[in-house]
Amino acid sequence: MQTGIIIKSTGSWYQVLAQDGRRWQCRIVGKLRLEGIKLTNPVGVGDEVQIVPENEAENTALIKGVQPRRNYVVRQSPRRKHDLHLLAANIDQAVVIVTIREPHLKQGFIDRFLLMTEPQDIPAVIIFNKADLYDEDDLALFGYLKNIYEAIGYGVMLTSTADGTGIEAFRELLRDKVTLVGGQSGVGKSSLVNVIQPQLDLRTGDLSDYSGKGMHTTTFAEMYALDFGGHLIDTPGIKTLAFNNLEQLDVAHNFREFFQMSDDCKFGGSCLHRSEPGCAVRKAIESGALSELRYANYLALLDEVEDQNYWERHKDM
Repeated sequence: MQTGIIIKSTGSWYQVLAQDGRRWQCRIVGKLRLEGIKLTNPVGVGDEVQIVPENEAENTALIKGVQPRRNYVVRQSPRRKHDLHLLAANIDQAVVIVTIREPHLKQGFIDRFLLMTEPQDIPAVIIFNKADLYDEDDLALFGYLKNIYEAIGYGVMLTSTADGTGIEAFRELLRDKVTLVGGQSGVGKSSLVNVIQPQLDLRTGDLSDYSGKGMHTTTFAEMYALDFGGHLIDTPGIKTLAFNNLEQLDVAHNFREFFQMSDDCKFGGSCLHRSEPGCAVRKAIESGALSELRYANYLALLDEVEDQNYWERHKDM
């Protein structure tokens, strides 16, 4: 039995880089579960696994076990709405790439992405790409959002592959870390990665910026070694993010600034910050101490989670 790291997921097959540098095409034997959570894929990119060679000549092996994870990122399966898909494991940070122009910014997606990483306390950075296209109003919006997210502890950067804005800072952000990179289709994720690591030659508008339409029955993810140090886990363009795995209090506890202030709420950590009396969060929203924009996104997510049928989400109970 050998140990290796999953570097590519293509559905039922996984590419594993063994400790001796050999790459194996692997399939899973038996049932592997993630803390009792129902997954479409029981292992993901970044997982450290134990493998047993099956066919030496064809470089095929069997995955027999998975090492404990220090963290992981899951999303609702695009195929089976009641299941979860494991995007990646054992990462140092997550980067969400967005743009204000081409396509127009869907700001709510930022908070959805952060709700995906926050439960595992994974540091996250928001990158606003295609800065060369921004006019004065766009730059003002960027400044407004930068203030909101930096104030609550998230990193924010401005980049452009056209004029070089922020490219070196992006490279330094990735150096010597395992980074999950995600974003919606069309935001220039692959182009941005190709600029700092041309050897990867990620296909723009293809796999890495995939819209999730039509052929979204398989979700691809792949880990790449960076020649300046570190690893990047590229995920397909994410069309939407939904949360069949969360309860309302999970949402409340993972909007970090609301959770931090909940100690001052009359009902403490059980407050949903809607209409409860003595809610410190709503008071801070009204005074402008907390972001009204984040609060609007929070309420929308709270409603969405509430509207999901409880028994459908807990059908194994």
